[in-house]
Amino acid sequence: MSGFLTAAAVMLGGAVLFVILFRRLGLGATLGYIVSGAILGPYALNLVGEAETIQSVAEIGIALLLFIVGLELQPSRLWRLRHDIFGLGLLQVTIAGLALALLIHWTLEFSWEASLALGLPLALSSTAQVLPMLRSTGELNTPYGERAFSILLFQDLSIIPLITIIAAMSRSPDPEAVGGWQLVLFTVLAVAGLVVAGRFLLNPLFRLIGRFNERELFVVAGLFAAVGSAALMHYLHLSVALGAFVAGVMLAESPYRHELESDVEPFRSILLGLFFMSVGMMLDLSVIASRPLMVLGLAIMVIAVKAAVLYPLARWFKMRPGRSISIALLLSQAGEFGFVLFSQATAAQLISPEAASLFGAVVTLSMVSTPFLMMLIEYLQRRRPEQHSDLEGPEFSPETNAIVVGYGRFGQTVAQMLYAKRIPVTLIDSNARQIERVGEFGHKVYYGDGTRIDLLRTAGAETAEAILFCHDDRSFSRDKLEAVLEAFPQAKVMVRVFDRIEEIALDGLDVDLIQREVFESAMTMGSAALQALRVADREVVRVEREFRVRDSDRLHAQSQTGDLHAGAERSFAADRGLPDEPADPAKSCG
Repeated sequence: MSGFLTAAAVMLGGAVLFVILFRRLGLGATLGYIVSGAILGPYALNLVGEAETIQSVAEIGIALLLFIVGLELQPSRLWRLRHDIFGLGLLQVTIAGLALALLIHWTLEFSWEASLALGLPLALSSTAQVLPMLRSTGELNTPYGERAFSILLFQDLSIIPLITIIAAMSRSPDPEAVGGWQLVLFTVLAVAGLVVAGRFLLNPLFRLIGRFNERELFVVAGLFAAVGSAALMHYLHLSVALGAFVAGVMLAESPYRHELESDVEPFRSILLGLFFMSVGMMLDLSVIASRPLMVLGLAIMVIAVKAAVLYPLARWFKMRPGRSISIALLLSQAGEFGFVLFSQATAAQLISPEAASLFGAVVTLSMVSTPFLMMLIEYLQRRRPEQHSDLEGPEFSPETNAIVVGYGRFGQTVAQMLYAKRIPVTLIDSNARQIERVGEFGHKVYYGDGTRIDLLRTAGAETAEAILFCHDDRSFSRDKLEAVLEAFPQAKVMVRVFDRIEEIALDGLDVDLIQREVFESAMTMGSAALQALRVADREVVRVEREFRVRDSDRLHAQSQTGDLHAGAERSFAADRGLPDEPADPAKSCG
């Protein structure tokens, strides 16, 4: 018991230290976990051992990750992705796997059987690494994220035929092993069983638990749904992650979906971090030290081949060039399932334990490269706007009544309200990734810096009735806005600002509206909170009206004096509330 506690303390302490360090360096938590495991593991300081045991437990984290992803995908949406799953996913695994097998055969002179046993697993990417990255950036539910997820889901499905292929090539076949067709049949039956169980058992179970209003019971039931489904698939020698994913999809339309997601998320985070630590612990540093150039060269080969295969496939599936490069690099690493399949190939005597260790190091090194590749893409997109020359500028835009500069969350709402009355709008944004993302939803956004006079002129600002600056560029200065007002005096000009300091900086300009970006939403929530606390509707309206008057008075005083403390006495505080409205004498007499 004391040994277990000591190992747990060392692992958790190392995780905290390295994740904080790598977060500060901007390299992400995943890399911190892997490096922590490598340093603490048996091939370095040897403070913690039994990496395989830890990984087998930590794989529950992958199951929980896929369970949460399944909760976010309704069956109808999953059906919509079928072409990407079985089209783009199938082509990526097949072409990349065969290309890598061919290169391994030529460069290392392995047998064809060994080359296939190594090349096909290397075609699989890291679900455990990529999905958290997409979730953290909010891109998982975008068309770009859905494409990446579709490929990962097919890769998870492909584990079954890959195990079958390795078993068929085995030099020491297991007479008790399940045949390939039986494995496929078991998979179909298991998935069908999970679908039926989800519809007729899980959903009624959660409705029953919801009546008790017991948070702990809900957490236990959520973990049971995910882990139980994974355990069933493991018992049948099938994909654990696939079982958890199916269970999540079956609960995606449940009214308890969001509560389930929030309950399971902490366990997912901890176990997934533990999984990455186990990956680092299994990294045989002596293999890298003895043949560093070979390991590095093989890792580069894997990344280059997978990216070279996926980029043209993404373009063929009508993804924009920038997005195609991003998804090619995002999925260019080898994945955690490579360790499982290398173990299968070793047991089948297709590869030696030394080769399995070598390519395990290649898998880990390729996973380490992913955060750096994503940083490279972001850097190039920021520093080299000319690489987006394939995006159309506003000179190609038709003549419209209004120009919206900045098509993020703020600009999208403004534009849609104009579209509601069929008002033509020219949309301009300087973020190429944002343009590519919204373009996949069918919106035409022109590329360029919408604060430049010459670019606005090419967009038709001289005849536009309104120019609406909805971007979040805090360098948009008073001088630039004055130039716009002077160049296009006929247009109504409205500006989104970050806070009252920016609004004060623009005071005195002849603009039609200056809108603080969160002011109205905060007012809405404040009014709703008063109503929830049983304040009369008449008083809620009175508070909102009075607050607007006082805020305007404060803003005017601050602008006149240049002192943010000016007018402070006009703001509400714990000891300065709004006096009750005097009672109406006529009503009191009646």
